[in-house]
Amino acid sequence: MPFLPVNNCNAVAPPLRLPVDFILVTGDAYVDHPSFGAAVMARVLESRGYSIAIIAQPQWKTAEDFTRFGRPRLAFLVTGGNIDSMVNHYTVALHKRKTDAYSPGGQVGKRPNRATIVYSNKIREAYKDVPIIIGGLEASLRRLAHYDYWDNTVRRSILLDSAADLLVYGMGEGQMVEIAEALESGLAVRDLVFIRGTVFKTKDISVVDNPVLLPSYTAVKDATAGAKKEYARSFMLQSYNTDYLTARPLAEDYGNTFVVQNPPAVPLTTPELDRVYALPYMRDYHPMYEKDGGVPAIEEVRFSITASRGCFGGCSFCALHFHQGKMVRSRSHKSVIAEATRFTHDPAFKGYIHDVGGPTANFRKPPCHRWENAANGTADPKPCKRQCLTPQPCPNLQCDHGEYLTLLKKLREIPKVKKVFIRSGIRFDYVLHDPKGEKFLQELCAHHISGRLKVAPEHVSNKVLSYMGKPNFDAYTKFVESFSAVNKKEQFIVPYLMSSHPGCNLDDAIALAEYLQSIGAQPEAVQDFYPTPGTLSTCMYYTGLDPRTGKRVFVPKSQREKTTQRALMQYRLPANYDIVKNALLRAGRKDLIGHDPRALIRPRKGKGSRV
Repeated sequence: MPFLPVNNCNAVAPPLRLPVDFILVTGDAYVDHPSFGAAVMARVLESRGYSIAIIAQPQWKTAEDFTRFGRPRLAFLVTGGNIDSMVNHYTVALHKRKTDAYSPGGQVGKRPNRATIVYSNKIREAYKDVPIIIGGLEASLRRLAHYDYWDNTVRRSILLDSAADLLVYGMGEGQMVEIAEALESGLAVRDLVFIRGTVFKTKDISVVDNPVLLPSYTAVKDATAGAKKEYARSFMLQSYNTDYLTARPLAEDYGNTFVVQNPPAVPLTTPELDRVYALPYMRDYHPMYEKDGGVPAIEEVRFSITASRGCFGGCSFCALHFHQGKMVRSRSHKSVIAEATRFTHDPAFKGYIHDVGGPTANFRKPPCHRWENAANGTADPKPCKRQCLTPQPCPNLQCDHGEYLTLLKKLREIPKVKKVFIRSGIRFDYVLHDPKGEKFLQELCAHHISGRLKVAPEHVSNKVLSYMGKPNFDAYTKFVESFSAVNKKEQFIVPYLMSSHPGCNLDDAIALAEYLQSIGAQPEAVQDFYPTPGTLSTCMYYTGLDPRTGKRVFVPKSQREKTTQRALMQYRLPANYDIVKNALLRAGRKDLIGHDPRALIRPRKGKGSRV
């Protein structure tokens, strides 16, 4: 695949004939690996006969870097990178991060804030009428009006702010091939209003068949109670139309134009997924980055395998529901084993496959017959609006780890493979619901973890868990009991827990601290809730409403509230003593200050000291 880094235009192999069909601009350093969206898109288009030039992390102060290859024959493709550029740059406390795993040597400052918008605007500055198509996570989750935590305001669709012509959302291989073929046939980009998994803008709403009219941008943009209520209503309309089987187009009015979201793309089939992952990736960063120490993000995935896509877990704080969708599609055993076998020919491979999973490792099949029938093309089911796993597992949910265990066993038997880990996380409630879940746990403990199993109960308060879209806490305690019963090694569970999620008040935070004290644990790092675009939890954070019910939700927003909840989870740290003590006194929980075994902190010694 032709690769022309903007700061080393001699690093071209093979020679590239201009004009190229597409120029792909990305905010990440270029890593030719299937875990990196830019590489997947480039390889897919290349496999269809299109020529691609890639501009990785261009200088954005001027338009010069964007003109290195002239005007592309078909279009510019723009992505901010593997993650949202604002999340990449800032912590939840809005402090600038000190490293960027997707840049050479982990350097910061290699991309701008809101990279998709900045890059697209610079391209438009250089070429007034060139087609610009944006995609990737940053574009996908900002495709309609959205609350922006960093500006603390509701921003317009990124399609408008970027001045792009078309937005690809979700996993975009199918859409991008269809777009390429349409442009190749001579269709203008303005006429591409029919492609699923895309968002376009139009002044004529009559071109849209049977749309769902969302509240207008004017109706949701202000921070008034009425506007927030409309924002919550808009969010639920969007949420109900993420099912590719039943979704209708969505139209959002901006006064002089409409932004229209077509229904989601049909997920790739197993053979289609296999073909995507069989493309000739180099599975490494470009050699030009060697002098900087490489690109850190490759290390976590170099010997990991993405075996599935989609997630029906329904966690409120996760955007997978909006990005990949609920439909789970998996690669064939043959495809996964072929990828693992290629590992064994790499001199750097030490015998350890770091992960075999996906958004949720133990989701390898659709959750019920409804989705299976749809996948087979034998049914057109009615819309289903309930969650698969919460608050209780759906009666139609089918849990079976047998196929996954067979795959893992085949991987273990590959010569030169010493260990196959599962690190991408499992849903423990799904394991409990499987009648043969004990067998999965036995295999997991015996072969696929090393010392620690990370699972995500997230909290202990059932009230908070209901806002999180997680199962009641007793499901986690049952899982711990089951794990302990089958675990024959020196291995233990590490729970992922979250502070400051909408719905979590001081009493809930103290209950979480009490639980940690009861099991003798204290997390080394605390995960604060981060309000990112596209999640139900972010909608709650901004509006103070549960959009599912319209009822008010307590939201810990002040720095004092967030600091207190974080400190309670790390109550043993001396630096947190005064914060924890004040919190306990405010809550009327003096019983947790003292020498009782249940106490979180001890009284301080010294003259005149008192609780």
